[in-house]
Amino acid sequence: MSHITLTSRGKVVVATMAAVAAMGVTACQGNEPEPEGKAPASAASRNGDAAKGSATGAAAAGEEIGSKAGSAGGGRCESSSMSLRVGNADIGAGNIRYALVFTNKGRSACTLNGFPGVSLLARDGQTIGKAAVREGAQGKPVTVAAGGSAHAVLHTINDGLSDKPCWKSASLVKAYPPGSKEAMTARVASGLRVCGDEFTVTAVAAGAGA
Repeated sequence: MSHITLTSRGKVVVATMAAVAAMGVTACQGNEPEPEGKAPASAASRNGDAAKGSATGAAAAGEEIGSKAGSAGGGRCESSSMSLRVGNADIGAGNIRYALVFTNKGRSACTLNGFPGVSLLARDGQTIGKAAVREGAQGKPVTVAAGGSAHAVLHTINDGLSDKPCWKSASLVKAYPPGSKEAMTARVASGLRVCGDEFTVTAVAAGAGA
């Protein structure tokens, strides 16, 4: 059995050869081609993707804020920013109708949705009869531009069409805009008299009515 004895110089040579071999393996591994379609993303690319994601998030947040701001601009019309008037009587086929007109005095658009609460008052402020009953469908929200108007329709019938007596003539109409707890009043130039206990109000619609 033979023995191999390495001198100190031989040990150095062997160690050097081993290091060179290891470097060769590492170099080969580093030069292996990447699979098609899976090239590694560079640092710049990764940073670009992160920036794009941040911009997308910011845009989404901006859209949400803009939407809320738009909703606020078209918020519910308040009594304090509107005026109220009663149109002339529209008489036909035994029916009498009046346009109850809400006008937006504010600087921005607002929305009315649904039925106003309406009752009649005497000259001294005393309530006459009962509050108007809702008539018809709920309708859709109505956007009232600054300076624009929306209206509901009050309805009663002519005297003599019912055995029920007519109410005392009203000098004022008191109305609560849809969703509001603050009342508004308007004078009725020619008086408004309900007959047959028939007193109804429609939901608000666009425009000033007839």
